[in-house]
Amino acid sequence: MSQSIYFDRVNKLREIMKSEGIAFAYIPTEDFHQSEYVGDYFKGRAYISGFTGSAGTLLVGLNDAGLWTDGRYYVQAAKELEGSGITLFKDGSAGVPKLIDYIVDNAKEGEVVALDGRVISAKDGAELKERLEAKGATLRVDIDLVDKVWADRPELFPRRAVYELDVKYAGKSAEDKINDIREFMKSEAASVHVVTSLEDIAWILNVRGNDIENCPVVISNLVITMEEVAWFTHKSDVPAELIKKLNSIGIIVGEYDELLDYIAGIEGGQTVLVDEKKVNFAIINSFAKDIKIKNAQNPSLKMKAIKNKTEQENTIKAHIKDGVAVTKFMYWLKTNIGKIPMTEISTSDYQEMLRKECGNILNEDGTNSMVGLSFDTISAYNANAAMMHYSASEESNAVLEPRGMLLMDSGGHYLEGSTDITRTYILGEVDAEWKKHYTLVVKSMLNLANARFLYGCTGLNLDILARGPLWDIGLDYRCGTGHGVGYLLSVHEGPNGFRWRMVKERNDSGVLEAGMITTDEPGVYEEGSHGIRIENELLCREDYENEYGRYMSFETITYAPIDLDGIDTSYLEKKDIERLNNYHAMVYEKVSPFLTEDEKEWLKEYTRAI
Repeated sequence: MSQSIYFDRVNKLREIMKSEGIAFAYIPTEDFHQSEYVGDYFKGRAYISGFTGSAGTLLVGLNDAGLWTDGRYYVQAAKELEGSGITLFKDGSAGVPKLIDYIVDNAKEGEVVALDGRVISAKDGAELKERLEAKGATLRVDIDLVDKVWADRPELFPRRAVYELDVKYAGKSAEDKINDIREFMKSEAASVHVVTSLEDIAWILNVRGNDIENCPVVISNLVITMEEVAWFTHKSDVPAELIKKLNSIGIIVGEYDELLDYIAGIEGGQTVLVDEKKVNFAIINSFAKDIKIKNAQNPSLKMKAIKNKTEQENTIKAHIKDGVAVTKFMYWLKTNIGKIPMTEISTSDYQEMLRKECGNILNEDGTNSMVGLSFDTISAYNANAAMMHYSASEESNAVLEPRGMLLMDSGGHYLEGSTDITRTYILGEVDAEWKKHYTLVVKSMLNLANARFLYGCTGLNLDILARGPLWDIGLDYRCGTGHGVGYLLSVHEGPNGFRWRMVKERNDSGVLEAGMITTDEPGVYEEGSHGIRIENELLCREDYENEYGRYMSFETITYAPIDLDGIDTSYLEKKDIERLNNYHAMVYEKVSPFLTEDEKEWLKEYTRAI
């Protein structure tokens, strides 16, 4: 699509702003639930700016416009914003102001900053309002400017079915989860808890849906009191049998737009527990004046991050299915490159087909438990891989040749859990410097995977294990090293993660607990040249205890070969080689029973001890 169309959309927005007396329009990525991934209805920032990344905020003034996004998207955003008249602000870089600081600094006395109060968190909305009012400016939160520009906007509810996740997969009933949350509410002296995070709601109720592509949640809100639970959603898409079952354990099912009236009717004098980073500004302003708001992290955030025994066992099964699919893909790619036509898109499609075919592995009844992709596959050849979250289009779709590298970041949703794996494949001859980078990325990944640490550590304590080998040669990557992974939910989940510095809005610096699953994905991204990432998932385990305390460690639960054609052993120590050999021995054991004889022989070679 021509970039001029985005230039025109920005100007159309400015005309509306002038007619409404608005100086600045604030258009974030988020939906009414502060979700990372959103449905098509909420992709207004992408519609107006042309930037398609999953994170970023557009600010349009009457004379200029800016787009704030993080290091994962610097290269992509620069390309997609070209010709739109929108300036890229590289959030987190030296000298780049924070968005709210920029708004407050540039809004003049008497001017109006406008946004839809439903798409900004209560925390950020309150801060922006207070700081603008201190300058004599005004925050207007009652207007959806995107709706006035986007004539053919998709529907809010895509009319998709809701289904129950059986307890044999969830490991714990919705009733028991609600009782656990009520115990937490008692400890906080709260009688009401409002939950708007879609992943938390789906986990609490053991329901899943398809309202957001690649994220099996249901657009809804939840209110938990000591007497009842009220779930507000698109009720017509919830099966009658599921409603009956929910009713039987004290859960009322209402329509999505009934929430604010319900909140307004909550009896005064009570304490309501909310997470002000997740509840939107419109909701927080709907409570009666004598309601006491207690801000705390949703208790379900940590509860769902610590996978129960059933979830852990199921997730390992999901990774075996996934590992077989990825191994079959690697066999096909390595044996056919240069012999048959391949592109970024065709290879992505082929890997998806293999995932679907492998969804019945380990299922005694022969059923296929593959639900869908856990995110849009990143299939990136050579220079395209330098864009961390590159998405191939018909225009950019590179033809693969028997040289260079292909980065594939992909994952699947299964009833047994969700997966996220990245492999960088050597397609033929590569530069010696590329091999050096590849080898050090593998070393970095293995360093972190083999960590042993005292209980109480967070990802901030351990990130150096992955980043160190790259820092040693003056390289870095502009993102975290890893993120939590949900169970048939968003592939990104807090409060666990790996990164070298605190990023408050990411909420991924929690203590690493036994049962948490976190990705381990260091990389090298050289703009205009190449990108390398190797990603496995790690399950945190109790290790042992002595006089110094409780020691923790990780179990790697991703099972697919790492391309040995990219390894230059001169950059590895003995322990690195032992770790790689041990990993590959495990991969062969887990995956080989499900391969053809030809694939099995090939896998022996690609998991050989070096």
